[in-house]
Amino acid sequence: MSHAANNSVQGAPKKEDLALDIDAPTAILIEARSGSVLFEKNADQPTAPSSMLKLMTAEFVFNALRQGDIKAADQYVVSENAWRRGGAPAGGPTMFAAIHSRIAIDDLLRGMIVDNGNDSAMVLAEGLAGNEREFGVMLTKRARDLGLTQSSFVNATGMADPGNKMSVRDIAKLARHVIQTYPDYYKLYGEREFTWNKIRQQNRNPLLNAMAGSDGLIAGSTKDGGYGAVTSAVQDGVRLIVVVNGLDDPDDRVTEAKKLLDWGFRSFELRTLFEPQNLVGYAKVFGGASGSVGLASREPVSLMVQKSGGDKLIARIVYQGPVQAPVEPGQPVGVVRVWRGSNIAVETPLYTTEAVGVGSTMRRAFDGLSELVIGLIRSGTRKL
Repeated sequence: MSHAANNSVQGAPKKEDLALDIDAPTAILIEARSGSVLFEKNADQPTAPSSMLKLMTAEFVFNALRQGDIKAADQYVVSENAWRRGGAPAGGPTMFAAIHSRIAIDDLLRGMIVDNGNDSAMVLAEGLAGNEREFGVMLTKRARDLGLTQSSFVNATGMADPGNKMSVRDIAKLARHVIQTYPDYYKLYGEREFTWNKIRQQNRNPLLNAMAGSDGLIAGSTKDGGYGAVTSAVQDGVRLIVVVNGLDDPDDRVTEAKKLLDWGFRSFELRTLFEPQNLVGYAKVFGGASGSVGLASREPVSLMVQKSGGDKLIARIVYQGPVQAPVEPGQPVGVVRVWRGSNIAVETPLYTTEAVGVGSTMRRAFDGLSELVIGLIRSGTRKL
């Protein structure tokens, strides 16, 4: 059964804080450390991800490198398929890999990330899975492991195919994961140029030089899906991640992404609602020596709030319960969710703060009777 405890902070938003006109059909802006959502528009609608899909391909390779399944110096062969469909003959973004040549994974990653090369992505997919379709299956499974629920893949490049779908929320979550989990590999996205086969290319991400603090990720387009981009920038120690997609013009994706980033840096500041290990609330315990157990987070429960003080925030503890005794300290029990208006701004796991032993026979009988009387849902409130 589901239990919840509510906490709220309210204030009237100023008119200028709401005056944000975004033309992108789908868009999201998040703060990287907390994952809190500052703005979203159709954020869960799956759409064609274009070359932003290569971020998933890169994550798969980064993870395989970290796990030791492959090494950066390992070499893969450039097949005729990868050369013809993704290389120079195709006319799209390419690292100009020579047919039948052998290229190290480290160079293929740069070709895919800096040059946005379709050929390099295909070579990686074929080297890891044998063919792109099978690699797409592996990518989809990996996406589910990462909690990306609105994503599916059939190739490594993002080239047009109905089977390639990602929501902007999933893309933002993936970008945050890459930035936080692979900081050394993330630096590749900020490299300004890459030379292969004696051909020097500038980084194809148009947002890299669009504003102060921008340091990477990727842009792309498909005929049916339009133009999109995912980018990240840091100002005054705060990192924001923005994703826009479905625009009609390549310049529009830069304008829209920059508009969101500028607005985010200008209008918000990071606030910590609960410090690590500080009591957030309680969970009901069934059959225990105590009727409840304290809950705390292992990391700060933080989110970006409007500098004007105009946010309406509601925090709620959500868990399946009551928790069965005995209870161990540090046992995971639900999450604390913080809503900004009608949208979840941040969600953080909670853990028990103490042990609770099994109660007496009388206590267990009383708890059993209480469950029958109270029913399936409980709720309580506590002001922040």
